[in-house]
Amino acid sequence: MFEFDLQQKIYVAGHRGMVGSAILQQLQALGCGNVVTRDRAELDLTNQAAVSDFMQREKPHCVVLAAARVGGIHANNVYPAEFIYQNLMIECNIIHQAWAAGCQKLLFLGSSCIYPKLAPQPMAESALLTGPLEPTNEPYAIAKISGIKICESYNRQYGVDYRSVMPTNLYGPNDNFHPENSHVIPALLRKFHQAKLDAAPSVSVWGSGAAKREFLHVDDMAAASLYVLQIDAAAYQAATSPMQSHINVGTGEDVSIRELAETIRLVTGYPGEIDWDSSKPDGAPRKLMDIGKLHGLGWRAKISLADGLASTYQWFLQHQDRFKSQ
Repeated sequence: MFEFDLQQKIYVAGHRGMVGSAILQQLQALGCGNVVTRDRAELDLTNQAAVSDFMQREKPHCVVLAAARVGGIHANNVYPAEFIYQNLMIECNIIHQAWAAGCQKLLFLGSSCIYPKLAPQPMAESALLTGPLEPTNEPYAIAKISGIKICESYNRQYGVDYRSVMPTNLYGPNDNFHPENSHVIPALLRKFHQAKLDAAPSVSVWGSGAAKREFLHVDDMAAASLYVLQIDAAAYQAATSPMQSHINVGTGEDVSIRELAETIRLVTGYPGEIDWDSSKPDGAPRKLMDIGKLHGLGWRAKISLADGLASTYQWFLQHQDRFKSQ
């Protein structure tokens, strides 16, 4: 059972994003009758006064902070200022104003990029702040690290219950399929799909294909997020510590980008070749999460990568009209 009453007011920030929409869907399926949302046109989360006014009016009992400026290697390289500024502003505004409005429970969603580029594999929560970050996404990573530390600081000083979950690479419905600014799975799904339509003889993929990554379906991430929220305070505190309160979320398995691309080629039915552009960066050589804490608390992922890629491609086919202008 949840520690808090599901009929109490829950604010989901970022409810139109991939993770936020999945969390909203699962909250509604659980029978939550008082979920509050605002889109970008209604509330600018980088505007401190606007967020303060919203929190004071709504006074949510619980906040799920899934809002963020996100993107792949290309976007992180091209827009570092936007990535650090917007994410820091969103986190500072929501977490502080939630506290100011009397909100005692909050869940902050981070990213596996918080860990050092050469962190020992699999990456345990204790690896945080033990070495240099991957340069291509350092601004985003610093913002996410700050979010964890803001939550920890408010817990220590004010006695609130603000928790953080760090997902591995996510994919699934409502992902960003922009040809340049998306993450690897949606980018490759769209690229192979278009190549099939164009009868292109080959598809160019960034890097050598040797880098290894772990992938988690967004529905599993939503389920894990709500599971972490429902853990009683004593069990959560026993699994974490005041200075290291975040919990990794993943599958515990990874694949090479080469294996991923070959699987996506099969899923999309593309018959051509794959050309590897080794002049482009691979990013970190490996990013596998140590999910021992989450397993110890009783949660495991359910959706396999093969099944998740197939269902995500079907979702893309059903909604591809929305991406034609990109």
